[in-house]
Amino acid sequence: MGILAIIAALVLEQWRPLGERKAVAGALAAWADWLERSFNAGESRHGTIAWLIAALAPALAALALYALLAWLSPFAALLANIAALYLTLGFRQFSHFFTDIQSAVRDGDVDHARELIGAWRGESATHRSREEVIRLAIEEAIAASHRNVFAVLFWFVLLPGPSGAILYRMAVFLNRRWGGKGEFGRCARVVLLALEWPAVRLTAAAFAVVGDFEDAIYCWRTQAAAWSDPTLGIVLASGAGALGVKLGMPLTELEGLYPRSELGLGEAADAPFLDSTVGLLWRALVLWVFVLIVIGLARIF
Repeated sequence: MGILAIIAALVLEQWRPLGERKAVAGALAAWADWLERSFNAGESRHGTIAWLIAALAPALAALALYALLAWLSPFAALLANIAALYLTLGFRQFSHFFTDIQSAVRDGDVDHARELIGAWRGESATHRSREEVIRLAIEEAIAASHRNVFAVLFWFVLLPGPSGAILYRMAVFLNRRWGGKGEFGRCARVVLLALEWPAVRLTAAAFAVVGDFEDAIYCWRTQAAAWSDPTLGIVLASGAGALGVKLGMPLTELEGLYPRSELGLGEAADAPFLDSTVGLLWRALVLWVFVLIVIGLARIF
């Protein structure tokens, strides 16, 4: 049933992407802000209570609803899983940015590509070089595919019903909102780190299997720890190695160079690597679905 839900949700999102994510995100942001105002007294235990209410309670509620529906009708439970995955998976959340950048670079419209990468990253990119735009687009796509697709699928499969997918996406959201809030955000940071530990390694392994295996593993082992976020560095380093492209590296800012460590091996980022990135992500997704189907069949027989 879980495999059917995954396939159906992926097809549904490709066919009709959810257009109301901003409304959902706005409601979640307002709720998170209210919880912060209500509980943030500067101590980690207050952040823990707020996190339990904001993330664990919805996951448990979704699990209870799933269990009730499964008792009433397996088909109703399947529809609940599809709906939850449709809300939590986000392949099309980032793919339109990437596709538009890919088209702009192919057409030679670097200015439009700069506007797009700036909108995607939420910053001004008018000073970015063509190579930096391509490099950042690949980095954003690799990171977004993990956070919006692969990690969601991992936790959906691992935990019963839709609880895992909801728990992970709420953990990512709350870390973004509260992670920098000192002691109040400690729980959000620690929980996301724990949830990411197995997920990033499976995503990185998938990139290695469907790409250049030796370079992906080498970059994972030697470069990931030097990235500003070592957890995300595992995914980015493996993806860069699998593609045979150089990512990371310093960025040109208006006030000078912004230092970043190097990820990957091989050539500098150029337009063909945008196509290679699309292929890598789709092959990794197909691999994940294939493995899940094999596991599901093994459970049956």
